[in-house]
Amino acid sequence: MITEEYTRKHPRSNQLYQESLRAFPGGVTHDTRYVMPFPVYMTHAKGPRKWDVDGNEYVGYVMGHGALLLGHNHPEVVKAVKKQLDRGTHLGANTQQEIAWAHAVKRLVGSVERIRFHSSGTEATLMAIRLARAYTGRTKILKFERHFHGWHDYVLWTEGAYHSIGIPKKTVETTVTLPPGNIAVVEKQLKKDRDIAAVILEPTGASMGKYPIMPDFLTQLRELTERYNVLLIFDEVVTGFRISSGGAQQRFGVRPDLTTFAKILGGGLPGGAVGGRADILEMMSFATQNGGERRERVPHPGTYNANPLSATAGSRCLEIIASEPINERADAAASELRSGFNGILKKAGVSGVAYGLNSLVRVLFGVAYEGDTEFCSLPHDQVTRGLAAPQAAAFKRAMLNAGVDAMSGNLFIVSAVHGRKEVEHTFTAFEKVVNQMKSEGLL
Repeated sequence: MITEEYTRKHPRSNQLYQESLRAFPGGVTHDTRYVMPFPVYMTHAKGPRKWDVDGNEYVGYVMGHGALLLGHNHPEVVKAVKKQLDRGTHLGANTQQEIAWAHAVKRLVGSVERIRFHSSGTEATLMAIRLARAYTGRTKILKFERHFHGWHDYVLWTEGAYHSIGIPKKTVETTVTLPPGNIAVVEKQLKKDRDIAAVILEPTGASMGKYPIMPDFLTQLRELTERYNVLLIFDEVVTGFRISSGGAQQRFGVRPDLTTFAKILGGGLPGGAVGGRADILEMMSFATQNGGERRERVPHPGTYNANPLSATAGSRCLEIIASEPINERADAAASELRSGFNGILKKAGVSGVAYGLNSLVRVLFGVAYEGDTEFCSLPHDQVTRGLAAPQAAAFKRAMLNAGVDAMSGNLFIVSAVHGRKEVEHTFTAFEKVVNQMKSEGLL
């Protein structure tokens, strides 16, 4: 049985989890790392692979929660960071590294005229919302169901995914949440409510593209927000530098007013940013920069903003993405995985689908689908049922038993260093697991 094999293969992880329960609520430090009956504890990683405390080796598809497009411990990034470590981890001052980081972003993302760095994606979306409110003088933000923009109060609550425990009702009322993909519903809302400062969304769909939206919706949304004088914020924390080197906005040809970044931005170290139109970002500039004119400004402290280690790792990472076919390599491996997974499901006679854009691959069980496996057009309620099925948790454990670690059980985040050997290993593991789950009555 899958769970028994999992327990047998990971005794030290089991012990560490019992210890963690006495230190952390729930025994984990990130919600997606919660796995029953216990999570696996890793020790080190290199390239596309990592190892746990029990000595088991894995092909990794969590990739730093999506931060590691170059794979674990890219030698050029490691070399640059080691050099900076000798110079200082925090200089309490401006540095050349932060300028290099800004230039690296601006070279790749044409909509970024000015940028300000943070320490996480949550901080970035919080600042983007504050800038939008300050710039427009309006109160409300329009977002879409299940779209994830961090864990701060303004965006966490959304129908069907989270609830509002711990969030003041008055705060919830400043955010309008609509079903995604329906431009008529958005226009109706903008027409009747002139207090909306900005629309924010994940440009490939909710929760890392789990619930896809069609690209034409982005074009329609850009036209609509311009018509109603509402700012458009692309949350490219996940898609930035992944969906293309210039993000989803480059791939789909839609220019937002503001963009939030994190994950790949930091090259494997903590980093977030808001970039976009100069006139909006200049809301953060000082009065002395404007002829001494006194005015309100949007303040922005933050102890680790653009710290030299993150700036060094981030700028070197983005320079590599700009100069090498990084996206193409990751996309090719992911395309092969999608095709292979769907072939294995069909051969096994199991209902399910592997889908996803570019270097993201997601597997759903218990759904019948024969359409486009990039822009999956399954109704969102069917996606929810496929994700909520008991097979998902068993699949996570069984794939770990077979030496493959996927994020949240069914998301494969592919990097540029996932080569032929890793893809073949993953196919072998996937076929074994599908057949095992089928024999145990789980599929």
